[in-house]
Amino acid sequence: MHMIDLNSDLGESFGAWKMGRDADVLTFVSSANVACGFHAGDACVMRATVAAAMKAGTAVGAHPGFPDLTGFGRRNMACTPDEIYAYTLYQIGALRAFCAAAGTELQHVKPHGAMYNQAVKKFEEAEAVAAAVRDAGGLILLGLAGSAFEKAAEACGVPFAAEAFADRGYMPDGTLAPRSRPDAFVRDPEAAAARVIRMIREGVVEAVDGSKIELRPDSICLHGDSASAVEMAKTLRARLEEDGITIAPLKNVMQMR
Repeated sequence: MHMIDLNSDLGESFGAWKMGRDADVLTFVSSANVACGFHAGDACVMRATVAAAMKAGTAVGAHPGFPDLTGFGRRNMACTPDEIYAYTLYQIGALRAFCAAAGTELQHVKPHGAMYNQAVKKFEEAEAVAAAVRDAGGLILLGLAGSAFEKAAEACGVPFAAEAFADRGYMPDGTLAPRSRPDAFVRDPEAAAARVIRMIREGVVEAVDGSKIELRPDSICLHGDSASAVEMAKTLRARLEEDGITIAPLKNVMQMR
């Protein structure tokens, strides 16, 4: 039996500024990565997003990023490993408090934007994130399949879940295509669903140059801030279920390994 988690980055509104269609996306995904106030989100948005996830039966994860509201956490920052550790642990703690108040548990941690992309290639940064996850206790680290996150999780003794992306292009080295490239995104929901099914069934994805990348994902990410987010989520879930693939929260997928 094939089982997969569908995750999406949510809770990224801030004050009067709104982003995404969280309530709609939550009906199709099994895990939500909730922004923790550094790159997006605020205390009220965090609380409301946790409540919405609980109502939808969706597991909750922390989505920590660099302290960069203006750049939405997508600008590279020269942070030390100690700073990355502290930023990550701080944000996990904030979201975990909202989860505890709502009567639910935090499931996982997935870094956002530049924090994620820098750590994919830099072991010392990935290790700082993994150490924060370890010290927070009882959480899964979700990161790019085949990246430094996997080695860092092993070094720190935390469970690692491999993530793949439904709507992003891949470079030949397995990293995500830069957003500045015209082939950085997969816009067609049907095309995205077909490539995800291939990832799950065959363990491969085609890179932007046509080469094949081997990967075995535990979770598939689809972005909640795009114009086609709801249609992408709806189509992806429908096609996976039609293909006999079970959608379940990340903790369930990890137990089935």
